[in-house]
Amino acid sequence: EMASSDSPPPGKPPLPWRVRLLVGAASFLHSASLRADGTVNRSLLSLFERTVPPSPAPDAAGVSSTDHAVSSHLRVRLFVPAPAASGSQLPMVVYFHGGGFVFHSVATAQFDALCRRLAASIPAVVASVDYRLAPEHRAPSAYDDGEAALRWALAGAGGALPSPPTAVFVAGDSAGGNVAHHVAARLQRDVAGLVLLQPFFGGEARTASEQRLFHAPFGSPERLAWLWRAFLPPGATRDHESANVPDAIQRDGATAAGRWRAFPPTLVCVGGWDVHQDRQRAYAHALRAAGAEEVRVAEFPDAIHAFYLFEGLADSQRLLADVAEFVNRRAAEHLDAPVNDHV
Repeated sequence: EMASSDSPPPGKPPLPWRVRLLVGAASFLHSASLRADGTVNRSLLSLFERTVPPSPAPDAAGVSSTDHAVSSHLRVRLFVPAPAASGSQLPMVVYFHGGGFVFHSVATAQFDALCRRLAASIPAVVASVDYRLAPEHRAPSAYDDGEAALRWALAGAGGALPSPPTAVFVAGDSAGGNVAHHVAARLQRDVAGLVLLQPFFGGEARTASEQRLFHAPFGSPERLAWLWRAFLPPGATRDHESANVPDAIQRDGATAAGRWRAFPPTLVCVGGWDVHQDRQRAYAHALRAAGAEEVRVAEFPDAIHAFYLFEGLADSQRLLADVAEFVNRRAAEHLDAPVNDHV
């Protein structure tokens, strides 16, 4: 098969050895914790996964964090950068962490650190959502929790902020990107923009990148099949609307054409070593075809899945700059837009 111009050369992604080791360890731990009967060994995960508490004292970049209860089962970790702490009005980003709908939390060290970097570099208040995980809680639990957290943010974050946000964005990576899409689609008029870092979509027919990159980090077809089985309603195939989002948008485009015209401006970050890249581009294409006003794809040809968790990679720095540019531009346009009185 001929390699297309956007497919990386055969071989291995260009990674420092330390990143390669960390990716290998994470991959091994994930595999070891998934049981054949469809349950997860949570105690094994908790032994090895590094978590951090919130820290009301600012870190070196000036970001402080606190945990807030949105409901009896839902918490949000709020990251407040120095300008917001001193009263400046900033945008807010409601963030959904990755982990195949099954792993991680707002306290996972890598995601805590990522939210701190986002808060400092945009700068924005970041509300990281501790949505319920599969298989204990299947779809649409994560989407319901996401909607509740977004409504909480839009209503003023329970009074936790010195001043209301200039605009509210929704963002997420991997499975969190899938959650972010579904949450933004539910409340699209209230969302100033959507940022998806390598979102996790699926489908029954395998794509070219799924066939080509099954050896790439976090690309194992068996593991991906396990995660979808754990998350989707019992008996659903990967063409279910929760997974095969590009197809669902296309079907809608034919029947409910106006629905996607009001969809928030969207930035989709795609990695050249990510097994999911073809579905991410198909998602952007489907949104554009359905009439969405702005869909931007940022390509990172050398990037593996979850590259943004590794702060030392040049692509991670470029990603932060791309996200900051998008959020600040859309927040400014949002402030200038006429106020929409909608119920």
